[in-house]
Amino acid sequence: MSFVAKFRVIFIVSLLSILLDQLSKWWASHYLTYGSATSYFADILRIVYVENTGAFLGLGSGMSESAKFWIFVAAVGVVLLALVVFMFKSSEQNTYSIVSLSLIFSGGLSNFYDRAMNNGAVIDFLNMGFGSLRTGIFNVADMAIMLGVVMLLFAKSEVKKAE
Repeated sequence: MSFVAKFRVIFIVSLLSILLDQLSKWWASHYLTYGSATSYFADILRIVYVENTGAFLGLGSGMSESAKFWIFVAAVGVVLLALVVFMFKSSEQNTYSIVSLSLIFSGGLSNFYDRAMNNGAVIDFLNMGFGSLRTGIFNVADMAIMLGVVMLLFAKSEVKKAE
């Protein structure tokens, strides 16, 4: 895949993913009340506004502010930069894997931006489950990251089948 083709795919996937995430976070921050949950589809989906100062599903939220900065800002920034460099430098990636890596990158970048603009917190507002079996509260960027990871795992298993 050429540099221009990679750039086009990364740009389009990232733009759409970040736009959807940031618009949904704007909506949540303007129209939802902090901590108040609304239930839909027989309580399968709950919409509840929270600000997550930790990582995925609140992991690390109890760490010191300095530890959070070094892990959630500095380290995440380095990983995101390394990921985008890898996507452009790697000649072995096909369109499918570039899309999956772009979803991971854009989800991470959108949450990174959110953390930088929201005093270290990421806006989360979605929760799914049945009864007491529920996910943590997440956002659209988290969905992009998870979709990208699942797609990447599927792409890697397809490569192994072909060998």
